[in-house]
Amino acid sequence: MVTDLPIAVIGLGYVGLPLAVALARHFPTIGYDLDQTRIGELRDNHDRTGEIAAEGLSDSALTVTDEAAAIAGAEIYIVTVPTPVDGDNQPDLRLIEAACAGIGGMLDAGNIVVFESTVYPGVTEDICGPALEAASGLVCGQDFFLGYSPERINPGDREHTVDKITKVVAGQTDDVLDRLAEIYGRVTTGGIHRAKDIKTAEAAKVIENAQRDINIAFVNEVAAICQKLSISAHDVLEAAGTKWNFLNFTPGLVGGHCIGVDPYYLAFQAQQLGHDPQIILSGRRLNDAMGDFIAGCIDENMSGPGRILVLGLTFKENVPDLRNTKVVDVVAGLKERGHEVVVHDPIADGVEAERLYGFPLLSSLDGHNGYDTVVGAVRHDDYLALNTADLAHLVRDGGLIADIKGLWRNQDRLADRHYWQL
Repeated sequence: MVTDLPIAVIGLGYVGLPLAVALARHFPTIGYDLDQTRIGELRDNHDRTGEIAAEGLSDSALTVTDEAAAIAGAEIYIVTVPTPVDGDNQPDLRLIEAACAGIGGMLDAGNIVVFESTVYPGVTEDICGPALEAASGLVCGQDFFLGYSPERINPGDREHTVDKITKVVAGQTDDVLDRLAEIYGRVTTGGIHRAKDIKTAEAAKVIENAQRDINIAFVNEVAAICQKLSISAHDVLEAAGTKWNFLNFTPGLVGGHCIGVDPYYLAFQAQQLGHDPQIILSGRRLNDAMGDFIAGCIDENMSGPGRILVLGLTFKENVPDLRNTKVVDVVAGLKERGHEVVVHDPIADGVEAERLYGFPLLSSLDGHNGYDTVVGAVRHDDYLALNTADLAHLVRDGGLIADIKGLWRNQDRLADRHYWQL
């Protein structure tokens, strides 16, 4: 065993919990989250994110706590707290700085603090290191050490889990790198990539999602052009996809806590260095405008203000995560154009939806019918299962089926309903 002392994981969300459970299979591990409700749920073997099943929690040796003092004495601290952007799309490092302040007060000589949160290159050494020094009175690189291993959790993905993916690791010294490589190497069967240094690992992570964002922005622009041509981007991409080296990206709404956020971290640092990140920010502008563009397309295909049912609110199919979902931009755009809008989602938390976005969710589709328009916004399995009879029930004669995600593009068309797809 690499360590006899506990590994502490700070932040038990979509990233931290799967990592902590995986670590606990090999090392004494304690997970900390300041959300008392979250800790209570995990102790009852319930993961509201859906990443870990009840039996996975009940069978785990992981200890969870909402008491910061309980993680004192750990040898390795792994920070997995969110790193969002603020209202001006600037990096918001308050959570990671708060984590440093808390950990710093309990650091001992020889400890390693590893960051998995997505940041721009330099944050770990230039911001987190000094913050830990200030809180601990110790010297970074001498008394305690830094590491970085970027998270690669893909919510709802049961194939590329933390115990199967290639893990990038970086350490402040060669000895720290060796130790982290051994620890993470126990966790994953996907292998370890030893990054040259911490900044390299930070940069590798932040460009992963920026690359996806730019590619999606391209097909979103293609979709806008296709709308003017009165053809479907989904049909065009299906044809283009028959070429062996065509990149498979689809148009739509780009939200969530990674792809819709991380490019701003890279752009921020580029601007600090005097570089104008034209492609990165152009992609962000295109993708951030997509919700209102879609709302405008739907409005143009309606005969006037009407009752609209939006199917799906989460940022991604088959996950309950509502963070930074861009479906709300479609809803807002439709309301601004005079429509009455209600939203249904079979797996989202209605209380959280109202808290975050100020409107309730329909608890069921039972008794709901005759809408002027139904919008397929999220590719949930429940909506893929809707057939032509289901859609005919939900939408009135002469009404519109607006299919953002190509949910029903291969179904027989209803002669007395209009069909629009992105």
